[in-house]
Amino acid sequence: MAVHQRGTIAFAIRGPISRADLPGLCDRLCALLSQSRASVAFCDVGGVGADAVTIDALARLALAARRNGCQVRLRRASAELRQLLEFMGL
Repeated sequence: MAVHQRGTIAFAIRGPISRADLPGLCDRLCALLSQSRASVAFCDVGGVGADAVTIDALARLALAARRNGCQVRLRRASAELRQLLEFMGL
């Protein structure tokens, strides 16, 4: 039986983002995951603010990734964004 190792992918979110952008972000991640079959997706969030829309986007991306057997790991998150994510339990 062959063992297939799953790799990683990386993508970035640049701001500002609006709620109207959220479906497209999820579609983009799902397309990347279906092409790569990655187990970890590194998301560069250095270009977004710490606000409700960003938190919503990251929660949706994490859910979409889980549905594809993947985890999202954040890169370059500001201290404010990390604190807000922790406060929200994400």
